[in-house]
Amino acid sequence: MASAPSVQRLSQAPAPAGTAALSGFASPVGLDPQLERFLHQASSLLCQWLGQAGSAAPLPALSVLPAVEPELQGLAPERLLADLQLVMEGAFNPNHPGALAHLDPPPLAASIAADLICAGLNNNLLAEELSPSLTRLERSLCSWLAGELGLGDRSGGVAASGGSLSNLMALVTARRSRGLGCRGDAVVLCSADAHVSLDKAMAVMGLAAEGLIRLPVDAQGRMQPDALAERLDQLAQAGIPVLAVVATAGTTVRGAIDPLPAISAHCRRHGHWLHVDGAIGAVFALAPAHRQRLSGLELADSITVNPQKLLGITKTSSLLLLAEPGLLQQAFATGLPYMEPSWGPSHGGESGLQGSRPGEILKLWLGLRQLGRSGIEALVEGAIMRRRQLVALLAADPRLQLAGGPLHLLAFRPRDLDAEASDGWSSRTRQALLAEQLMLSRPWYQGRHHLKVVLGNPHTQASHLEHLSRIVHGSLPHG
Repeated sequence: MASAPSVQRLSQAPAPAGTAALSGFASPVGLDPQLERFLHQASSLLCQWLGQAGSAAPLPALSVLPAVEPELQGLAPERLLADLQLVMEGAFNPNHPGALAHLDPPPLAASIAADLICAGLNNNLLAEELSPSLTRLERSLCSWLAGELGLGDRSGGVAASGGSLSNLMALVTARRSRGLGCRGDAVVLCSADAHVSLDKAMAVMGLAAEGLIRLPVDAQGRMQPDALAERLDQLAQAGIPVLAVVATAGTTVRGAIDPLPAISAHCRRHGHWLHVDGAIGAVFALAPAHRQRLSGLELADSITVNPQKLLGITKTSSLLLLAEPGLLQQAFATGLPYMEPSWGPSHGGESGLQGSRPGEILKLWLGLRQLGRSGIEALVEGAIMRRRQLVALLAADPRLQLAGGPLHLLAFRPRDLDAEASDGWSSRTRQALLAEQLMLSRPWYQGRHHLKVVLGNPHTQASHLEHLSRIVHGSLPHG
C-alpha cells in the first residue's frame, strides 16, 4: 500500500519556540508564496466553474461527495483542491442563465473578492477591538442605507445572517420597546402571504402559534387594511396587547407589496410598532425610478432588507434597519463584561442577537461600490423588464392564471385544473423545463401548486424567456 502523501506546508513561518510547526497557517513574517499559490489555484477553479455555467445546467445531473472525515495526516493542496472541485461539480449553479427558480442571483465579482478577504481577516464583529474598521464600516453603511430608505437622520441598524434573523430581532426589539417582555398573550398581525420566518419567530419568543394573526389578502396578494383596522379595534376592546404589525414588501410567491401608508396609519392610531419585511422588495427603493413601488416604506419603525436576493451580494447579506437604532441596544445589550468598552455607541454583539459574527458587511460595501447607483438602477430595471416581457408572453393564453405583483416574481398555473391535476402538471412541466436548462420552482399557493419564475438573473435573455413560454404553452391541457 502506498504511503500517505506528505503534508505540503502552506506557511514558511518559523515555529514559536517550544512548539511544533503547524501547516496551513499563513506566515506572519512575510509573503507566503505557497499560500498565494494555493489561493490562486482555488480562485482558478471557481472562475472556471462560473465560466462554464452556460454549458452545464442550473442543477447538476450527479452529485458525488468526497470523504468527509479527516485522514490521519493532513492533505496536501492538490488533494484539497481535487476534493473541492468534486463538491463544486455537485453544486447548484446560480450563474446559469436558466436559474430562475429562487431569489439567488449570480454573485458579484467584488462581493466574491470581499468574501475571501473577510475570511482572511477573520475579524469578529462581537466587539470593536476585534474588528475596528469593520465595525465602523457596518455602522456607517447601515446608517446610509436606512437614510436612503427614508428612516431619518438618526436611523441605522445591524447586519444579520439572513432575513429570518432580521425579522426575529425586529420583533424582539418591538416587544422590549413596548414593555411586553412578560406578556405571553401578545400577538403579531401580518398578511396571509407573509413569510414563514414569522412563525419561527413566535416559537423562539415563546409565544403561542395562534398569536400570529394572518389577515386576508386581496386579489393582488396584499394585506387588506380594512381587515387590519377591524382586528386592531377588536384586540384593543379585548385588552389583548399587540406586539407588532408586520407588513410585507415583496411576498415570497408573487412579490406583492402590502399597502404601507394605510397600514402605517392604523398602526399609528393605536401606537403599534410597524415592521416591514422587505427582504425581497426593499432594495427596489434604492433605484429612484422605482422607489414609488415602495411608497410608505419610510413610515416603518423597522425594515428587513436582503441585498443578497437581487443585487448579487454573496450570502449571507441581510440587514435590520431601524428609525431608532438605539432600541437594539436596549433589547440585546448585556454589557459584554469580558470586553473593553466600545469606542462608539456600542459593540456589535450588543446590537442584535448574534455575538461572534464575521464582517459580512465588507462584501455588501464593496459590491455596492462596484455597482454604483447606476448599476443598482440597471439591476432593478432589468428585473422589472424581464418580468414585463414574460407576463406579455404568458398572459396571451387564457388557459393560464397568473399571480404577480409590482416586483420581479411571477407565479402561474392552468386556470381550470383542480389541486391534484395542478400538482401533476406543475411537476411534469418543471421537469420539461429542467430538460431545457430552465429551472423554475413549484410553490404551493392558495390551494394549488404553481410554477414560479424569479427574474433577477442578469444573464437571462429574451430568448430564454421566449423558450420558456413555448414550453409552458405546450404543456397546457387543451379544451
